[in-house]
Amino acid sequence: MEPTLILAMGLFALGMSISPGPVNMVIVASGANHGFRRTLPFVSGATLGFTLLLVFVGFWFLAVIEHYPVFFRYLGVAGSLFIIHVGYRIATAPAELAVARADRPGFIQGALLQWLNPKAWIACASGAALFASPQTPAPLITFVAIYFVVCYLSLATWAVLGDRLSLLLGSRLRIRLFNLAMGGTLIATAGYMLWTQLTPASGS
Repeated sequence: MEPTLILAMGLFALGMSISPGPVNMVIVASGANHGFRRTLPFVSGATLGFTLLLVFVGFWFLAVIEHYPVFFRYLGVAGSLFIIHVGYRIATAPAELAVARADRPGFIQGALLQWLNPKAWIACASGAALFASPQTPAPLITFVAIYFVVCYLSLATWAVLGDRLSLLLGSRLRIRLFNLAMGGTLIATAGYMLWTQLTPASGS
C-alpha cells in the first residue's frame, strides 16, 4: 500500500478524532472532574465503540444506507436527544471534583455515545467511502487499524487536557461554571444538530 494513502488515512483519522465534538466534550468534563486515569475507561469505550461502528458501516451498512438515506435523519434526531441528556447531566453535576464513582462516565457509556453520535456516523461513512476498495478489503482493514490508534491517542489527549484544567478549578464556583459551560456547549451542539435534522422534515 502506498505511503501517501496511509498518510491520508492517518490525517483523516486525526482531523475527525481531535476536532471538538460531543465525545471530546464529555471527556474534558470527566477529566476535569474525575482525573485522567478515571476517564480512561470512557476513552477506551469510545474508541472501541467507534472502531466497531467503522467496521459495521464500512463492511456492510454503507451499501444499505444508499437505499435508505432517511435513516440518517432518524439517527440524527435520536443521537441529538441522547447528547442533550448527557449535556444536562454534566451541567447539573455537583460542584465537586471528588464526585461519586457511579457518576463517572464509563466504558459502556463511551461505546454507546459513539453509536448515537451523528458525527461518528458521518466520519465512518465518509471515511469508508474514501478508503474502501471493492476489489480488496485490505485498504479498509488498514484504515480501521490506523483509526483505532489515532482515535485512542486523540481522545486520551482530551482527557489529559481535562485533567490539567482541574488545576485551575480551585473553587466550587469555578467547577460549577465549568460544568455549566461544558454541558451547555453539548446541549447547544446537539440542539443545532437536531434543528438541521428536523428542518428538512418540516419543509418536505
